[in-house]
Amino acid sequence: MIKNSVRFAARYWESVMMDAFLNFAQRLSELPRRAKQAIVASIDVVMLVVATWTAYSLRMDEWSLTSPAIQIMLLASIILAPPTFYAAGVYRTIFRFAGVGMLATLARAFIVYGALTFIVFTLIGVKGVPRTLGVLQPITFFILVGGVRISIRFIIIDVLRRGRFDGASRRTMIYGAGIAGQQLANALKIEPNTKLVGFTDDDPRLAGQRLDGLTVYSKGNLAETVARLEIEDILLAIPSVGRSRRRQVVRELAGLGVKVKTLPPARHIIDGQVSVDDIRPLQIGDLLGRDPVAPDQKLLTRTVLEKTVMVTGAGGSIGSELCRQICQIGATKLLLFEMSEFSLYAIERELKLSSAAKTCEIVPLLGSVRDTEKLADTFRDHRVDTVFHAAAYKHVPLVEANPLEGLRNNIVGTHHIATVAEEAGVSDFILISTDKAVRPTNVMGASKRVAEQVVQAAAHRSRGTRFSMVRFGNVLGSSGSVVPLFDKQIRAGGPITVTHQDVTRYFMTIPEAANLVIQAGGMAKGGEVFVLDMGKPVRIADLARTMIQLSGLTVRSEKNPDGDIEIREVGLRPGEKLYEELLIGNAPSKTRHSRIMMASEHFLAWDEMRPLLEDLKICRDPAEAFVMLQTLVPEFEHCRDNEG
Repeated sequence: MIKNSVRFAARYWESVMMDAFLNFAQRLSELPRRAKQAIVASIDVVMLVVATWTAYSLRMDEWSLTSPAIQIMLLASIILAPPTFYAAGVYRTIFRFAGVGMLATLARAFIVYGALTFIVFTLIGVKGVPRTLGVLQPITFFILVGGVRISIRFIIIDVLRRGRFDGASRRTMIYGAGIAGQQLANALKIEPNTKLVGFTDDDPRLAGQRLDGLTVYSKGNLAETVARLEIEDILLAIPSVGRSRRRQVVRELAGLGVKVKTLPPARHIIDGQVSVDDIRPLQIGDLLGRDPVAPDQKLLTRTVLEKTVMVTGAGGSIGSELCRQICQIGATKLLLFEMSEFSLYAIERELKLSSAAKTCEIVPLLGSVRDTEKLADTFRDHRVDTVFHAAAYKHVPLVEANPLEGLRNNIVGTHHIATVAEEAGVSDFILISTDKAVRPTNVMGASKRVAEQVVQAAAHRSRGTRFSMVRFGNVLGSSGSVVPLFDKQIRAGGPITVTHQDVTRYFMTIPEAANLVIQAGGMAKGGEVFVLDMGKPVRIADLARTMIQLSGLTVRSEKNPDGDIEIREVGLRPGEKLYEELLIGNAPSKTRHSRIMMASEHFLAWDEMRPLLEDLKICRDPAEAFVMLQTLVPEFEHCRDNEG
């Protein structure tokens, strides 16, 4: 009973003293900056006295406070130290961000101060003052001042901030014990909502070692370590590894019941210093992305470098990335042709704020590819060399609901711009197509296959313009992509909705797709259907399951009724296929680029196609339009209800 009372009293007084200390520290932290600088300078003067006294006592092996030597040394130090510290910027340091930089500033100040005292008291000499004080006193002073600053930083960060933090700190582990991991660990010290408990690393030699007092745990038994240490978050600090290795690590962490976040690739960390602000949630490219192939510079520059380039649909996912890369490659002028005012404003503003805008003229143009007069004026006024035609209606359900509008934009619009471009003497015309054009089951896919044939026919008859097209699948993070939808559904607590458990799709990052499109255009001689290597198809249900697990949550199912997020099957949408294809035939040809293939596919001759296009322009009956589509695309099997 007495022991419990003593323990309770001790805890009570410990709490009271801690609260009093925190209140005192809080009041100090709220003082004006000049007041805090004055306090720090006063502490330095006190440390100067202590350092002088200590150095003299160590040298003479006796304790004395009133020795004439101490008084002379102290007077000279007060004259030399404050101006030196002020000039070196010692008092401009913000303590809560103090670290190696603060110590470097102190070191520079003490080098100057130490050199002055060494010259005065050691080389020249002052009667009654031991010459060795010119060395001992600055060293002692540096140790004391550095210790005081580290203590103040500890109070501000580890005591004051964490003591005032009301929420629960999340137990966190860093994956990667290299330079980035160590920098991230230092940055996390000022985060009161994070409790760093250790590292793990691919290098087995680091297992059991300690970094800044924290253990590096073996990756071999990571699941056991995570459970034993009650880890809630794992931060990936491996910015220099390739996408394939990053993807492998992410898959290894899936299922551990932790939330996984990551640092961006090393090239995106501008100054090479990692901070808490660099931490971001996992992006889909971390799950599906692959290592890039070095671009062929000749292919990349042939249609872009020092040319006037026009991108239609410039504000879209692919169009905007094409614009970014075209500017960086070195186009002389870039025409942003876009129907959406907001999208055009956004990409124009981004590009004009970039460094590439200094050498590339950015011209924003509001307009539709169905407006032949606007197109003719544009080509005449700007003498366009290359056109990347990315403007299209792409969302399958919306085009299904508005078939005539989709056909006019995707087919008639392509016909108009291809015709005007040829008449204007454009050198290269590259159509951006889709895997949904292969054996289409929806209006959008069929419209893009007709657009391909329009370009193929134009290439067959053209004698000046090189017409080509590039076909690929889904790009990660595009508008309407499942990934942001899944992320939103997870944050809302579920359920995640998938159309079918067996649906698979090809995925590619937007930058890789745009880069390969430009290179494919560089290979064109006229009439080619280029097909991008999309890698392996991905089951959408598996993607949803992985995203749930990497959010630190579990999948709710019949086997796990207490899980966090349900994956609910809602049925295929009108016109949607289980599997997408990239080729109509089965014999793609290789090209000089390992990720670009070339298909040889049929198309209607221009004389056969032209009357159908003219009829399509004036058609007002969806049933008639479907008959025309069937003629233009014989393999089109419209699946309204996805039966069979």
